Amino acid sequence: MSNDTDYRAWRVHEKDGEYVGTEETCNTADLPDNEVLIRVSHSSLNYKDALSASGNKGVTRNFPHTPGIDAAGEVVESAGQPAVGAQVIVTGYDLGMNTPGGFGEYIRVPAEWCVAMPEGWDAHKAMVYGTAGLTAGLCVGKLLRMGAAPDQGPVLVSGASGAVGTVAVEILAGLGFRVTAVSGKADQADALKALGAVEVVGRDALEASSKPMLKPAYANAVDTVGGSPLAEILKQVQPGGSVSCCGLVAGPKVETTVMPFILRGVNLLGVDSVEIPLADKEAVWKKLSSDWACPKTEASARDIGRKELDAALKAFLGGKSSGKIVLDHSL
Repeated sequence: MSNDTDYRAWRVHEKDGEYVGTEETCNTADLPDNEVLIRVSHSSLNYKDALSASGNKGVTRNFPHTPGIDAAGEVVESAGQPAVGAQVIVTGYDLGMNTPGGFGEYIRVPAEWCVAMPEGWDAHKAMVYGTAGLTAGLCVGKLLRMGAAPDQGPVLVSGASGAVGTVAVEILAGLGFRVTAVSGKADQADALKALGAVEVVGRDALEASSKPMLKPAYANAVDTVGGSPLAEILKQVQPGGSVSCCGLVAGPKVETTVMPFILRGVNLLGVDSVEIPLADKEAVWKKLSSDWACPKTEASARDIGRKELDAALKAFLGGKSSGKIVLDHSL
């Protein structure tokens, strides 16, 4: 195909200190000089996209910029592998941060960023999961590698109504764990129970306490929010239990003591879904498309078009977003 194809994208411009997202026409000739050109049919909304769209310089340094840390679609130009015509997924690395991302109909990325579409999947299904689903899978995988098992006791998921939390709840419930879901959205309790949570508690269950240790209540946990809630979770994990940590919406600082670690042998497991080896991503995608499939999450995902991006991203920043949202470029 031509190197100068016009396409539509949702771009963020900086104007007098304000960051404004608009739909506009772009050209593939202006994309980075990488090996693989992909026609993007679907993307997925994430908290990091909302940060990029609001001008967070820790995510995106230069504007105008096309956010979208997830993308799925068809390879239309390639010097080798993946081959032209292949369906691929791209998540993480620099996509949507300082490299134009999936909120545009085309991206041009390094070949080593591309994962082959799992058998039986299409781009829409892949983006129902996106980085959030990948992250949830990585969190669960780390707990399992540390020996987590259903018979040890309840497993807690914080930020359970968010994009990562919902997938984590459904995966863990499907594996037989008794899941306690923590959510600040009371209206999401029934939805979380439908995903398999046995108990849903409010955000106040993780309110800050001055005590260095609390009664052990959970065998393991997936924490998607960071900050003070993570510190409270660590105080309540049973001896030898583990906490997978992957988020910071409640803040990047964790004020805690060494007590959970030296008195109960609690393990704090960091989860990165951005810069990890491609093989690690492929392994989780394979699990999500088979043993860890989340049919309820798939059925409840909401599709939007580019014109709805601004409101959806602002809902993320306001803590009013729940479940999975897929950007469909055909809408």
